[in-house]
Amino acid sequence: MSWIKTIDFDKAEGKLKSLYKRVKGPDNNVDNVLKIHSLRPHTLEGHMVLYKAVLHHSGNTLPKWYLEALGCYVSHLNNCEYCLDHHFAGLQRLLNDDAKSNQFLEAVKNDALDSFFDVKHNDGAAYAKKLTMNVQSIIEEDFAALKKSGFTEGEILEINQVVSYFNYVNRSVIGLGASTKGDILGLSPNQNDDPDNWGHS
Repeated sequence: MSWIKTIDFDKAEGKLKSLYKRVKGPDNNVDNVLKIHSLRPHTLEGHMVLYKAVLHHSGNTLPKWYLEALGCYVSHLNNCEYCLDHHFAGLQRLLNDDAKSNQFLEAVKNDALDSFFDVKHNDGAAYAKKLTMNVQSIIEEDFAALKKSGFTEGEILEINQVVSYFNYVNRSVIGLGASTKGDILGLSPNQNDDPDNWGHS
């Protein structure tokens, strides 16, 4: 399931056990992306606070499907199959349209998101790509271009944080060799109005 030692739910104790109880899904399942934090529960806690805030929080105003879509795109750019598989499954649940979901996935794999998104949302994806693949070249004009496309500054922050989060988690997963073996794809903490509810469903 990963290169690094992990601790299963039934063998966890103390702080780790209490965190596992908060993040678990059906049948006490804990995703491997979270189990790779087993040896340092405080980093699992930090990961979940960030994850919930950037992707599953009622304070965000951009549609959740778009934030998930950006996460899928960034994961593809980073060759992180783990996160792409998980979050594409989540996106499928949100869109509830297999044809549209598959169209999006093909656009991602062909790096042709302009065939899926409208101009505004495609500009957000272009910023995500630049921030992921060529971060040192980001300039103020990139920020200004997003405003010109129609994003508010708060929405630009949402895009920035989702892209930054996925770059973090992609590197965590790839660097520690996590796989989806044993995971239930597409689960997420969906109680957006409750930041402290991390249960996966």
